[in-house]
Amino acid sequence: MEENKKEMSPEMKSFEGEVKEQAEYTPFVQSEFLREKIKQKPVNKKKLLRRTMITAVMAVVFGIIACVTFLLLEPVINNWLYPEEEAQQVQFPEETVTEEMNPEDMLTEEAVEQESEAVELEDEQIEELLSQVQFGMEEYEMVYEDLALLAKDVSRSLVTVTGVTSDVDWFNNTYENEAMTSGVMVANNGRSILVLVHADSIKDAESIVVTFCDQKQAEAELIQKDSITGLAILSVPLLSIEEETMDIINIANLGSSNASDLLGSPIMALGSPLGTSGSVCYGVITSVGTLIDEPDSSYKLITTDIYGSKNATGIIVNLQGMVIGIIDNSYNSEDRANLVSAYGISELKRTIEKLSNNKPRAYLGVHGTDVPEEVAVESGIPRGAYIKEIEMDSPAMIAGIQSGDVIVQIGDIPVTNYNELLNVLYNGTPGEFINVTLMRQSVDTYHEMVVEVTLGEQ
Repeated sequence: MEENKKEMSPEMKSFEGEVKEQAEYTPFVQSEFLREKIKQKPVNKKKLLRRTMITAVMAVVFGIIACVTFLLLEPVINNWLYPEEEAQQVQFPEETVTEEMNPEDMLTEEAVEQESEAVELEDEQIEELLSQVQFGMEEYEMVYEDLALLAKDVSRSLVTVTGVTSDVDWFNNTYENEAMTSGVMVANNGRSILVLVHADSIKDAESIVVTFCDQKQAEAELIQKDSITGLAILSVPLLSIEEETMDIINIANLGSSNASDLLGSPIMALGSPLGTSGSVCYGVITSVGTLIDEPDSSYKLITTDIYGSKNATGIIVNLQGMVIGIIDNSYNSEDRANLVSAYGISELKRTIEKLSNNKPRAYLGVHGTDVPEEVAVESGIPRGAYIKEIEMDSPAMIAGIQSGDVIVQIGDIPVTNYNELLNVLYNGTPGEFINVTLMRQSVDTYHEMVVEVTLGEQ
């Protein structure tokens, strides 16, 4: 064997060495051979940023779509779950003007004899009756207690309106301005309470807050404003008013400012006659004969002996608790600037109806008056609405209506006085074509003319 080993060729020796190397296996060598190094895939930052942006944009788009869908469907779902009644049209009953009767027409001969006997009897016992009449401090106090109770009851129809606006001071700090005035609840249309208020206090207001008599508050929305009177109607949704408040508040009872016995009658001024919310004043009416002449309107001015604020707001009521005037001192002369005055409620009712129903008011642009019967007979002026003045660039001027004309008919509706003309205009709509029949004076008589007018919007 030794000889065979010695005789092995170099190739055999080399092969034998390789076999030995392969046979010399160790765990260390095997682990080095099987170890695998995993390299992380490099991050593509641009691709990652692009995906992030796409995800963010999609989230924003989804949020916008969700918000729009919610805003569109929310009223539908809310009305389905909590159905609301449709808003009713506000309409006040027409006032019936009864002709005054003379005392002799109201009494028969028998009644006159009975009255004369009663007077004779009264003359005989007048001293005795006067001696029985006593009016001391207790009676005087009872009168004012009754007035205070009436004022408290009427105040349930009054509210305090606050217009809130934001401003910035010198140091760039934001603060809020609050303008307050008194308003009166004039109607409930089934969906909201409608409040009549002066619009100056809520001009440019970012939010409007109404405070009721129990100090509870609710947000309000401006419905419409009248440019002539400066009055506006606010809407307070019924859903925003608590049940306890609804049980307390009242809608104002609108009376009449055309009563024959209005002059000298006792009244109360409620709201802010002294410039302070919740103030009350007592007095009497001193005049009712002044008319406020405005385009396409004529309002009665009621004056009182109540000394108040130049910026007074609120209402005037009679001793039956009925509203007969809306306080407005802007027409006072300098020598009576602080005496409380008011618009007559009868002439305002048409305006309140238009504002409450959010209907635009037709505009003709005339100032007029009635033609008294005596003047019509003596001067031969036709009965109708006498035009005193025409507004510049108004529909009336464009149509050719002039001062001195007498409007006797609009369409098929006869016009015998200025108030009837105003009624037709209040029932008209902007953009409507109307045929106006008028009488125009010539040398010695009046000639009939028909002009076509396109009503504008006030």
